[in-house]
Amino acid sequence: MKIADKKYILFDLDGTITDSMPGITNSVKYALAKFGIYEGDQSVLQKFVGPPLLGSFINFYGFSPEKAQQAVVYYREYYPDHGMFECTIYDGIINLFEKLRKTDKHIILATAKPELYTKKILEHFDLIKYFHFVAGSDFTNTRSEKEQVIAYALNKYGITNTDECIMIGDRCYDINGAHINKMEAIGVLYGYGSKSELEEYHAEYLAESVYDLGKLLGID
Repeated sequence: MKIADKKYILFDLDGTITDSMPGITNSVKYALAKFGIYEGDQSVLQKFVGPPLLGSFINFYGFSPEKAQQAVVYYREYYPDHGMFECTIYDGIINLFEKLRKTDKHIILATAKPELYTKKILEHFDLIKYFHFVAGSDFTNTRSEKEQVIAYALNKYGITNTDECIMIGDRCYDINGAHINKMEAIGVLYGYGSKSELEEYHAEYLAESVYDLGKLLGID
């Protein structure tokens, strides 16, 4: 099925709709400082944009599961009051959503960010009106991996034919999550993932810019 004929369009949030690195990295630095770790390497902190938070503290700093869980608690001391809105909307996204809203496509958000925070961000930036359904992670780690969030969105929205779906995201987690749920994916290159990362995970399509994304979706 051609992209333009896809009925359900699933979007990632961080690195796809919002440039959220400042809020996430500031929250990570706050959490690390609680353990006496003062990270100044932005390239390390940037790795936290995209993957589930708990696993990131384990994978990038060697934290035990228990220590990582405490790091998440510290992260959430900072993020709701400060980091949540330390982000900007990528140029062209609003125009893209306005055009999509005039079509018969169903627009779904699927993010590893907690659903509670996600909805507040969408409301703050007046984006929530563009989505037919919003799916995020929970606070119990039972729905934290990207494939779990996508599966949850499909189930709750009643989608059974994943050939009619396409996932849009900037990291390997988005591409892998889409493939596990038997759908194609578009990797966007203006976010935080590299071209080599997206190609390694076999993204079916790549978009250099939001404008290119619109062309792929058949609305520009």
